[in-house]
Amino acid sequence: MRVVFMGTPAFSVPVLEALVDAGHDIAAVYCQPPRPAGRGKKDRPSPVQSRAEALGLTVRHPISLKTPDAQSDFAALGADVAVVVAYGLILPQAILDAPAGGCLNIHASLLPRWRGAAPIHRAIMAGDRETGICIMEMEAGLDTGPVLLRRTVEIGAEETAGDLHDRLSALGADAIVEALARRDELVAQPQPEAGVSYAAKIDKAEARVDWARPAMEVDRLIRGLSPFPGAWTMLANRRIKLLRSRVVPGEGEPGVVLDGLRVACGTGAVELTELQAEGRARQDGETFLRGTPVAPGTVLGDG
Repeated sequence: MRVVFMGTPAFSVPVLEALVDAGHDIAAVYCQPPRPAGRGKKDRPSPVQSRAEALGLTVRHPISLKTPDAQSDFAALGADVAVVVAYGLILPQAILDAPAGGCLNIHASLLPRWRGAAPIHRAIMAGDRETGICIMEMEAGLDTGPVLLRRTVEIGAEETAGDLHDRLSALGADAIVEALARRDELVAQPQPEAGVSYAAKIDKAEARVDWARPAMEVDRLIRGLSPFPGAWTMLANRRIKLLRSRVVPGEGEPGVVLDGLRVACGTGAVELTELQAEGRARQDGETFLRGTPVAPGTVLGDG
């Protein structure tokens, strides 16, 4: 097929590669414009732009798709279908209607659960036991279109958002290739009205750990926000990012270190297994303790 690909972050890159490997003709790649990044704040191309250019593909990064020029340029590509995955711009109706076969979105949840911006984070934070990938026919509503294909995976007991991100990215790449190969036989199923939930964008205010919460919720928060933006706490006036954890036995005053990196919560305890102090690399718990001894009775969260 002649495909327009629309995506921006690292999550989208395996999908683009899979479409190329499957022999599809990539008419153009649309992604967000380069943004200032790093210490020098120089414009840095997105992961999709970098990979697309390495593959010798045409890259476009319009600021908006609402202008007549942007819409006519898109229509002139004569695409059979557009494949959209974490692109970052709303597609006007003129764009949705331009490809002969419409626009297909790869969404990282089991729709209608977790429509919206942060489905991977929210699934872990909510304690969902499973999630997956949906290939959806796009329409004007937010992730409301009928679903062509869905794949389901279990969420591991100690899995982080980063781990699940990588698994779902690969799964989405697989699923879209299958969906395009079977396009004529797949029947789009309308999403049920029951079970709709929204995965709101992560607010930075959510990231500070409240040790008075039950251990299970603290653990889900840590894993659900890892590696970005990262749940955090204070240790002797130093901000510590918490990247991996697990629920363990233990009771005590919330935020008190029981031993090692086992910390009491409102009920139960969590063990911190990967951490990152400001200005330092991420470390497993044992390595962290060698460089930053933490005595039993230390209270986290103060400061």
